[in-house]
Amino acid sequence: MNQFLKRVFNYFSDRPKLNKSPLPIIHSIKHRIKDPEHLSDKIRREWSEKGPIDGSNLFEKITDLAGVRILHLHQAQFSDIHKEIIDQIEEKEWYFVKPPVAYTWDPESETFFKGLNIECQVKESFYTSTHYIVKPREKSNINCEIQVRTLYEEIWSEIDHFINYPNPINSIACKEQLKVLSKLTNTGTRLVDSIFKSYEEHLKQK
Repeated sequence: MNQFLKRVFNYFSDRPKLNKSPLPIIHSIKHRIKDPEHLSDKIRREWSEKGPIDGSNLFEKITDLAGVRILHLHQAQFSDIHKEIIDQIEEKEWYFVKPPVAYTWDPESETFFKGLNIECQVKESFYTSTHYIVKPREKSNINCEIQVRTLYEEIWSEIDHFINYPNPINSIACKEQLKVLSKLTNTGTRLVDSIFKSYEEHLKQK
């Protein structure tokens, strides 16, 4: 599993097209193996929903044991990252465990993702990110989850993770404030999109 995780991480970090100066498509990239304590917590939570989890079905039931997180600045960059993943699938370097999912509550973002043939779902928390789960071979039980999101979405996610992981906080106020923050995050991302469009138009006029 660790070997495949490094392979996925290195693909993105070494890809010239995604890391070209002065403005790389990928702002930053992280990777991790879920630590034993958090894994135990997740198994306990998932057990009641998905049934018994043991060594024979661990990789099937828990699909985020290994993870890569890709951060970018604005939405237009997402299309290039998505294309790189699809290219890996088409070249049979990776295989999808299941189709990618974009978590978004915003209708405009939903239209954008559906235009790329990505299924959209709404999280009650207003969490926003796009998830891919890939494996090295068609019959392999080793998975790696790839999360792709903007820097604004990462800020929201870090705050939500601190408050709600591994056990969700029982505070209506915090939940509502996080939803408001998600809306502000979306506004910030759109403003960044607009700034870069204005910047590109300005360069064309020179």
